[in-house]
Parts: sequence; structure tokens; C-alpha cells
Amino acid sequence: MANEGFFEKVYQVAKLIPYGRVTSYGAIANYLGAAGSARMVGWALNGSNKKEVPAHRVVNRNGLLTGKHHFQGTNLMQQLLESEGIEVVDNKIQNFETLFWDPMKEL
Repeated sequence: MANEGFFEKVYQVAKLIPYGRVTSYGAIANYLGAAGSARMVGWALNGSNKKEVPAHRVVNRNGLLTGKHHFQGTNLMQQLLESEGIEVVDNKIQNFETLFWDPMKEL
């Protein structure tokens, strides 16, 4: 599959997101030199459930839990974030700007 290499790079970046922090699909895409490929990052993370990837730490550019329907159960993504001390209200990360981890700046 042609996307396999890209998906692996997405997983490697996602594994570096610190506990208690979040990033966006677009931030990962930009870091990988694939601006405009946020949706592809989402597809990669959707298939990451067997790879020990903290996909719950990746949200949309506004801090919304847009990928939550890919987690088992109705609130698993939110529960995982809250277990790391991240407050979620109405499917939105609170203090998103403060918690945002930008791989372009951090790596």
C-alpha cells in the first residue's frame, strides 16, 4: 500500500505527543511536509489501534474530538484525555491553545 510509509511516520510523530498535551491532524501533516493532508493523518490514526499510538491526543484544529467515533464505546476518547488531566466540555478541549503541542516547534 502506497500510504504505508506515510502512516508509519504519522504513528512515530503521534507517539511523541507528551502525556497531557494534544495536537491536531493538520499539525502532524505540516510537520511531515504534507500540508493539506490532515484527513490522511486522520485515516492513519483510525488504523493505529494495534500499534500503541496515543491517537486520542490528536484532535481537529479547533480542539474538537472529531475522531471520537473511531474509539470503542461512546466516550473512550474523552475518558482517555480526562485521565491525563485534560478537560473536555461538549467534545471540545478546554485551554486548547495552552495544551497544544506543535511538532514543528517541539521536534
